[in-house]
Amino acid sequence: MQPFLFATGIENSYPVIALADGSRRRVDEMEKTGHYARWREDLGLVDQLGIGVLRYGPPYYRTHLGPGRYDWDFADQAFGEIERLGITPIVDLCHFGVPDWLGDFQNPDFPRYFAEYAEAFARRFPWVTLYTPVNEMYVAANFSARLGLWNECLRSDRAFVTATTHLVKANILASEAILKVQPYSKFIQSESSEYFHAAEPAAMRLTAHMNELRFLALDLNYGHDVCGTMYEFLMDNGMSREDYHFFLDRNVKDFSIMGNDYYATNERIVYPDGNMFVCEMFGYYVITKQYYDRYGLPVMHTETNNRADGRDEKDSRIWLEQQWANVVRLKQDGVPIVGFTWYSLVDQVDWDSALTGDNGNVNRYGLFDLDRKIRPVGEAYRTLIETWSGQVNSGLMCLRR
Repeated sequence: MQPFLFATGIENSYPVIALADGSRRRVDEMEKTGHYARWREDLGLVDQLGIGVLRYGPPYYRTHLGPGRYDWDFADQAFGEIERLGITPIVDLCHFGVPDWLGDFQNPDFPRYFAEYAEAFARRFPWVTLYTPVNEMYVAANFSARLGLWNECLRSDRAFVTATTHLVKANILASEAILKVQPYSKFIQSESSEYFHAAEPAAMRLTAHMNELRFLALDLNYGHDVCGTMYEFLMDNGMSREDYHFFLDRNVKDFSIMGNDYYATNERIVYPDGNMFVCEMFGYYVITKQYYDRYGLPVMHTETNNRADGRDEKDSRIWLEQQWANVVRLKQDGVPIVGFTWYSLVDQVDWDSALTGDNGNVNRYGLFDLDRKIRPVGEAYRTLIETWSGQVNSGLMCLRR
């Protein structure tokens, strides 16, 4: 039986944003949080807490320099230390951005070049078996092509469908390329698990569409035939029948663990005019059960933190306990949930503006602060792992109660 995966992650987002003066700039969270200077110390913190699994990846835009050209210097050092410490990495190969020479997610060449990169990584680090090839495909497409915040900075359904098509195709081709090198690989597909609530009857049609849209990237990735109205939406916005059948015929479901990310911001009340506000109602259990019922795959809770700056440290610990209680209940009710993640290891910077503002705002989401001093939630997570490891790995929690 595979041990339960207690994990954290080192935030490695690197989208390009548009500035008010029309210029564009890369935002790199590993640079903002000091990880490039303190990577060895950070990896030691993972080991110090007794966390066996780390969501982590080298910066794609710095590593893939052009077709067939790579700079492995940072990856060699970091992954050498990860291997030395005995930490199991879940390798995050693309996190919200691409190298400048590839442009953005509208580029139809992105999938094949990304698959080339994934295969090259797998050949260089053949001992790695767990991957998230493309992180949060729905969020990457939504923020880049529907909300106009990152990368291509577009705001249209057609751009969103194009970005989704390329992101999911890249994910599948990269998975297939990795499997050629390391046939024992598993793909833990971290994806935002969301739900939209209708504020009134007039909002029900819009809300139903948004609740289908939240599944789209995973539907395509796992070869799940979409409903008729979603198929019309895809065809009306540029997806070809050939592309659609690529997803039906070429998926990686048999090698996958479904990763569900959940924050207090993942649920929204929707009004008929499209306005919405955040309101946590169902929680991780109910929403993850929806995803599990749809795909029938093993599940991992792949991201959470309290996402609430300015609160007392106590709130982070309460959020940790709440999320863990949801995991325990799912496992007791027969859902094959195999892991849990507090994201991230250290505090983040400027996520309160979705990385679009360069304000230096420290977001207190980490197990450690940016001085690498442990937070109370870090102590609580260490205790949780020590307390629950034997239970979750014994199989006793799989019994219905």
